[in-house]
Amino acid sequence: DRYFYTQKGFNGTPNSTESFLLLSRYDGDLNEGIVELIDLTNFKVLHTWNPDIDAFNRLIKNDYEFPKLKINFNNKRYIPLHPLLPPDGGLLFNDPLVRKIDACSNLIFQNDQDNSHHAMETDKEGNMWVPSVMVPSSLPLEKVGIRSSNFVDDAILKLSTDGEILFEKSVSQIFIDNGLEYLLFSVGDRGFTKDPIHLNDIQPVDYNGEFWQKGDVFLSLRHQSMVFLYRPLTNEIIWKGTGPFFHQHDVDILNEHTISVFNNNSKDFSVGDVVDGHNEVITYDFKTNEYSSYLSDSLKNNEVRTITDGRSQILPSGDLFVEETNYGRTLYFDSDGSLRWTHVNRAKNGDVYNIGWSRILYKDEDVKLVNNFLKSKGKCND
Repeated sequence: DRYFYTQKGFNGTPNSTESFLLLSRYDGDLNEGIVELIDLTNFKVLHTWNPDIDAFNRLIKNDYEFPKLKINFNNKRYIPLHPLLPPDGGLLFNDPLVRKIDACSNLIFQNDQDNSHHAMETDKEGNMWVPSVMVPSSLPLEKVGIRSSNFVDDAILKLSTDGEILFEKSVSQIFIDNGLEYLLFSVGDRGFTKDPIHLNDIQPVDYNGEFWQKGDVFLSLRHQSMVFLYRPLTNEIIWKGTGPFFHQHDVDILNEHTISVFNNNSKDFSVGDVVDGHNEVITYDFKTNEYSSYLSDSLKNNEVRTITDGRSQILPSGDLFVEETNYGRTLYFDSDGSLRWTHVNRAKNGDVYNIGWSRILYKDEDVKLVNNFLKSKGKCND
């Protein structure tokens, strides 16, 4: 057993500056997925959402696109993925549909036109960027077959604040258009690859700079161990990075010339998919063309090694937030690398349950958003 498997809930010292956590987790006592809004200055739960996923599933019109929805995504199995607090209140979350609920967990809308998944981010206009799977595939049948289950045609999906589709583009088609088709259909000697992309994060660019333009997006492709900068306006890949990260997640823009990536460091060895050492947070500086590992010793010493999923955020203070998804653990490091606090999602039965891509809220606009929500949310019938 790993050392933290004696822990439960929050352990450590709360944050000294106003910040919050949208903690998405499977509640092993309720046997349901919930989202909690937590004050990180005292670890108090300020609000809880518990959506009725079974009721939401019954409203889906395009049931043919989601044949396994009621089996794999129901109240007893579902965790609301990567929750987001929008400016107009309520809660947004994802996988396999983008859904919005109010403060009392009542459904406002759900987009059932696309099979969305993984991370959900917003741009300055409030539009949502989320990975999607195009059904049927946008690629020719002679390449990927007639059945939608033959090939995972991951796509960039842009939605308006009310869930309407504004833009959608196949990532495989982007590869083909930019001379990278060989990465889809001619890698290795084991035949056709069903899921060559595995898009897990889209980070929109909100300002013009030396290395990017407003409207660009950074994409994280797990099965390519690649991050690239894409310009939808011209359908161009502006930059791509591979090599220092393996099966990575969560690309973030840190400043005008630096990005960070959560490096799972997981590799497909003969024994299967394993973390080769520990997870890392990798930064890339466009000015110097250099990669660096951020607070690597801290992640090593605290045995952070989620094989899949995983999140990280380097704060302006230099503090580091990490989610070790597979092991139900969230960690916060001070800028000097010392561990400030952890949270372990353990139920009363002693088991540790998964968490669902939680989000730390620390920017001034985020704090204002939370405070406005708390003032306006009203009371709900339990």
